[in-house]
Amino acid sequence: QLFCFRNSDQDEAHPGPSCPAGSYADPNTVPNDGATAPPADLMPVVPGYERLGPNVIPPSDFGSAQPQAPSSAPARRFDIPAITEELAQEAFIKYASSKCCYSSKPAKEMVFTDLQSLNTYRYRLETFTESRTTEWDSEPYNGQVVDGFGVAPAPWSIPVPIPSLFQDCEKAVRVPHTSTVKVKLPSTYNRTTRCSYCGGTGRTGYNRCSPCHGSGMTRCHSCGGVGSITCKTCKGQGKLLCFIKLKITWKNNIHVALIDKGSGFPVELLVQISGEKLLTDMAPMVYPVVSFPDSSVNAESESGVREHQAQFATTCHILQQRQTIELISITRVHYAWNEKTHIYFVYGTEHKVYTKDYPVKCCCCSIL
Repeated sequence: QLFCFRNSDQDEAHPGPSCPAGSYADPNTVPNDGATAPPADLMPVVPGYERLGPNVIPPSDFGSAQPQAPSSAPARRFDIPAITEELAQEAFIKYASSKCCYSSKPAKEMVFTDLQSLNTYRYRLETFTESRTTEWDSEPYNGQVVDGFGVAPAPWSIPVPIPSLFQDCEKAVRVPHTSTVKVKLPSTYNRTTRCSYCGGTGRTGYNRCSPCHGSGMTRCHSCGGVGSITCKTCKGQGKLLCFIKLKITWKNNIHVALIDKGSGFPVELLVQISGEKLLTDMAPMVYPVVSFPDSSVNAESESGVREHQAQFATTCHILQQRQTIELISITRVHYAWNEKTHIYFVYGTEHKVYTKDYPVKCCCCSIL
C-alpha cells in the first residue's frame, strides 16, 4: 500500500545540557537524522498507544508514593549576632572605594550608633520529576531490522536509566514492536516556471525580457531544471522506517521562598548570596518541616510541599525531593556623619553592602 505525505519540521529529541554525552548508548535510541513521520491518521493503531501527542502520560504507579516521616529540625533558635563594628566599617570602606563617584570620607569618619542582626531564612524545595510522551517518528529505511511483531509494552513499563538527580535532561527511545515501513512517493516539479520578472509575458515594456530571453519561462529554482529534488525526509531512499517514539523528560522543579522580617532590605539581592545551611532533607517524597523554631519557615515548607505534590503527582513520576533551610546573615548598621544619621546593610557570608542614601556622591551620581 502506498502512502503519500510531505515533509514537515520536527523538534528533535536531544540531551539536555546536563546529560553526559554517550552515557545512554542504546540501540533503541532515536537517531537524530531529521526524518519526519507521516501523518498519524495514515499510521496503524497500536494497542495502548491510541492517543499520541504532547500531553504527558500519567504514571502507572499514581498514588502509591507516600511522604516520609516528619523531618527533624534544630530545636534551638539560630540568632546570628551582628557583625563587629570593625568588620562593618571595613566592608563599608570597600564598598565606597568600588564606586567611582563615591567619596570614601563618610565610610572612614562615620560614628556607629547601632548594629542590628536581622534573621532571614531561605527555604528551597526541589522536586525531581520524570514525564513521558509518545508520538510517531521515522528514519530513512536502508534495510535495517523492522521490529513490528509482538505486543508493544506500556509507556511506563519501558526501562530507561535515570540521569543525575536534580538536573534537567531529555531522552528519546523507540517503543519496541511498533516499527513499520512506509513508501514515500517522490515529489515532482516542473522544469520551468513562469518568469517572475515579466510575469510570463516575455517583455518588459517595449523590450524583450532579459532573464527569460523573451520566452516567459525560467528554470525552476527548486529543482534547478531537473524536475525532481532529493527528499530530505527519506534521504532519497523512497522508504521510511516509522515507529512510535517515547520521549522522557527529567526536570528539577524548584520552589524558593525568602522569609523576611520587614527590615527594609531588598530581598531580591539575596538570590545569589550564600547562607548558612541549617537543614537538608532528601527523600522520594519529603514531609513538610514541622519543628523549625520559626513558624513562618514551617508554614512555607507545608505550602511548598503541598503545592508540588498537587502539581506533579498526577502527571509525572516524582523520583526525589530535597528541601533545605538556609540562614542568611543581614546586619542593619545605623551611623552618624556630618551631623546626620544614615543606614546601610551588610549581608551574606560575602559581607556585601547595600545602601540607598550614601552621604557624598559626585554631581553625576546626584543627578542620576
